[in-house]
Amino acid sequence: MSTARTVLETEEHQALRAAVAALGKRYGRDYMTTVIREGSHTDELWAEAAKLGYLGVNLPEEYGGGGGGMAELSIVLEELGAAGSPLLMMIVSPAICGTVIARFGTDEQKRKWLPGLADGSLTMAFGITEPDAGSNSHRITTTARRDGTGPDADWLLTGRKVFVSGVDIADATLIVGRTEDARSGNLKPCLFIVPREAPGFGRNQIDMELHAPEKQFELVLDDVRLPADALVGDEDAGLLQLFAGLNPERIMTAAFGIGMGRFALSKAVEYARTRQVWKAPIGSHQAIAHPLATAHIDLELSRLMMQKAARLYDDGDDVGAGEAANMAKYAAGEACVKAVDQAVHTLGGNGLTREYGLASLITASRVARIAPVSREMILNYVSHQTLGLPKSY
Repeated sequence: MSTARTVLETEEHQALRAAVAALGKRYGRDYMTTVIREGSHTDELWAEAAKLGYLGVNLPEEYGGGGGGMAELSIVLEELGAAGSPLLMMIVSPAICGTVIARFGTDEQKRKWLPGLADGSLTMAFGITEPDAGSNSHRITTTARRDGTGPDADWLLTGRKVFVSGVDIADATLIVGRTEDARSGNLKPCLFIVPREAPGFGRNQIDMELHAPEKQFELVLDDVRLPADALVGDEDAGLLQLFAGLNPERIMTAAFGIGMGRFALSKAVEYARTRQVWKAPIGSHQAIAHPLATAHIDLELSRLMMQKAARLYDDGDDVGAGEAANMAKYAAGEACVKAVDQAVHTLGGNGLTREYGLASLITASRVARIAPVSREMILNYVSHQTLGLPKSY
């Protein structure tokens, strides 16, 4: 562990990082590639991480969580990723869904979901992206309407979602829909908990070139009937609740990218130390050493912004966290892609073999640039919100 990291992190954070790194090392990249090859899921790692309290480290203690926040949960995902076995569903289940329910759910929703999300026995997926709207909450067409009058009337939810991770293994999906404002007639975003087996809730697996244990799905919601209490939080606080989940998503995506980049870089550094050409390790040549050093610097800078975003979010500064989380996600995505590319290039032909486990990361690393929001949309956000420049759209 670097001196800088030691200064910035508490002793508890350092201990958590070391413990999770040890867990990740016991599984490693071989475990992940075996799971992918067999078409199975990371059940063993998920269960052990849950048993050790890592999955719910951000959730309230009164519901079985660790009482921490995004600072702690991002450490868990980063270290598992650095070991070659990241758990993508950590971004979705405890980070997005767990946070939203903990902050805005009813007492009954908290009792029903948070203990299971914390101990890993329950999993939730998250559906926001649509074929024509992307993740633009203002253009989402999935709509919910009351079937009757009064606060106890059922909801009927209709629409489509795409690129929803892990629906097949999730007990429910937190769906971002829109309801009509009775006063203005305008549609406003709201979040609904939709059980996996709800009638009218259909799913189709998307055939992806990306190889991962977590599958991607298209969802079709055809008048899915939901009880009144399927609505999370206040119907009039939809955007606030939505961004309470999206900021953790960006922080955790940064952790995902940083972990993957660190894994790739460690493989390249090890190879550069030992691979000899003309009686000298290739790492002694600046053409090899300098790009690897640059990749390390970029990953470290990304972590600093991620830590800032997590701190702001955990301190309750949603606006400040929004800016920092977007920047962290952007920086980590760029650093991850560059680290993976340089690692593969360092190994040459070996970088494309299954033995070294780097080639598959060429595709996987793009996820940190594309999802959950593209780097171009983040640049839009920064140019408009931070710099105050006019919009082009």
